[in-house]
Amino acid sequence: MPPQKLSLALLLPLVFTLALAGCSSKEDSVGYLGGRYRGTKSYTVRGKTYHPYKSARGYRETGTASWYGPGFHGKRTSNGERYDQNAMTAAHKLLPFGTRLRVTNLDNGRVTTVRINDRGPFVGTRIIDLSKAAARELGMIQKGTVRVQLIALGEGNREAEILTPDGDMLGLFYIQIGAFRDIYRADRLATFMRTKGYGCRIARHERTRQDYYVQLGPYLSRSAAEKVGRTLRQSFKELFVIAE
Repeated sequence: MPPQKLSLALLLPLVFTLALAGCSSKEDSVGYLGGRYRGTKSYTVRGKTYHPYKSARGYRETGTASWYGPGFHGKRTSNGERYDQNAMTAAHKLLPFGTRLRVTNLDNGRVTTVRINDRGPFVGTRIIDLSKAAARELGMIQKGTVRVQLIALGEGNREAEILTPDGDMLGLFYIQIGAFRDIYRADRLATFMRTKGYGCRIARHERTRQDYYVQLGPYLSRSAAEKVGRTLRQSFKELFVIAE
């Protein structure tokens, strides 16, 4: 074979290999492409290395949420999108980009759904950073941080991993019937409900430690908690069901 042809034959496979490597690198750095989960490559922030999950299947976590807004609006997120504070998105350290989460504010029972498109938060023990729009849906703009429950959603925004065949949600649920600044008033109500045969606890806000929440339970499904709640709604107008 002539020298020119030999060189070309050796170079073509090398060029093809480098082209493939370049595509792979671009997908890893950009993140969410074509509706597929990306961004599962390990990364390091402030000297700590994070290893993102390959899948969000079965993910469920309770912890502190914060939100970020105007200062980041329009900047690039970790998956290559532009951050839009008015979109229903969020940052998480480990979940794959594109993961959809059901977020429940455990302080007031409000619920919203977000999509993961960024990495963070890297402050303290917070588990998620929500967009301003999502924070508004949860009623946490003024507080800044709240305690939340996160559940990964499957097809059609259904909690495929924790729903029974009839659509009921399983887990630990409580019925909040009162909130007090005075521990003695909270204890009085809790004691009264126990004499009526209800399981009851007094919970406190993890961050402010100001209010005392009287909660009945736990119930092992949302429908069971809601059924009991309906029998008590005449007596407690502000009651609502929360998940833990």
